[in-house]
Amino acid sequence: MRSITIYLTLAVCLLATKLTAQETFEAKARAIAEKIEKITQEEKEALKIEVEEVNKQLENGSLTKAQADEKKQKLAEARATIIENKVAVAQAELKDLVQQKVDGKIKEVSKDRSYTIDLGWKSKNDSLKKANGEPRTTSQFVFAAGLNNLVTDGDVENSDFRFLGSHFYEWGVSYNTRIAKNSNLLHFKYGWSVMYNNLRPTDNRSFVVTGDQTNLETSPYNLDESRLRNVYLAIPMHLEFDFSGKKVKDDKTIFRSHQSFRFGFGGYGGIRLKTKEILKYEDENGDDIKQKTKKDFNASNFIYGVSAYIGYKETSLYVKYDLNPLFQNNPIKQNNVSLGVRFDLN
Repeated sequence: MRSITIYLTLAVCLLATKLTAQETFEAKARAIAEKIEKITQEEKEALKIEVEEVNKQLENGSLTKAQADEKKQKLAEARATIIENKVAVAQAELKDLVQQKVDGKIKEVSKDRSYTIDLGWKSKNDSLKKANGEPRTTSQFVFAAGLNNLVTDGDVENSDFRFLGSHFYEWGVSYNTRIAKNSNLLHFKYGWSVMYNNLRPTDNRSFVVTGDQTNLETSPYNLDESRLRNVYLAIPMHLEFDFSGKKVKDDKTIFRSHQSFRFGFGGYGGIRLKTKEILKYEDENGDDIKQKTKKDFNASNFIYGVSAYIGYKETSLYVKYDLNPLFQNNPIKQNNVSLGVRFDLN
């Protein structure tokens, strides 16, 4: 299983880079996470104001209810597109940050110094929490990235998709609840995530829909880019074992998570938000063409699968496997599999 070996080797290399520049990387990642949260909040507030204005027009009779509903729908779609475009820029920053870390371009923070960077994540009683430990439930910003592919009839070795060119990204919020009152070992982790699964076909091929089936066919053009992206909103749930242990201070037991080795296993379920194919090529006139096609490509409307992770502190190796096939009606079942690095930032 050479491809699996490639997956694991790359993932281990990514995990190893966490040992250097950890504080710098985490600070920058938190700043980007805050930016994503701010973008979403601002656009939601703007949409709320626009909807209120439509309601006023409905009340004074300048719009019928059907017209008002249609206008609200268009406003919601427009704001969703703005959020997607702005978040895409922040995601590119995260991707670049991870790549810089992998390439060793982020300098290591001196071990004889310590810095406090306030990004607005700390509460007023943050120092009190440090002294007294964490509450039973904490929250984290989750970002994951890595390699993505399809398992065809149980085999990924002879894949129709590029191993190093097909990627996945995931970001979201998780809540981590310590199950036992007096033990720090077992936690229940749950939340929501936006998942981006990208597939890049080999041999100059692209996806073609024929009736209720979706197949790979050779393109008449020399493709510089051929990529299918599926975006999902999912609810992950994991049972996590955290070996951070506990401390006793002034006869008081203190619990803190994400301080040592940990692993989790569980699953996820959600809905497909959209599917898009991106093709780049030069046409017969020598013009550069970038073609984006948004439709369902007969992809399954729902997603569910199993996932697991193992790591140290905030960083872990992460694997997930869709139990449902990517395409609803294809005679050969193809299931998405992802392997990469996951960051759970408190």
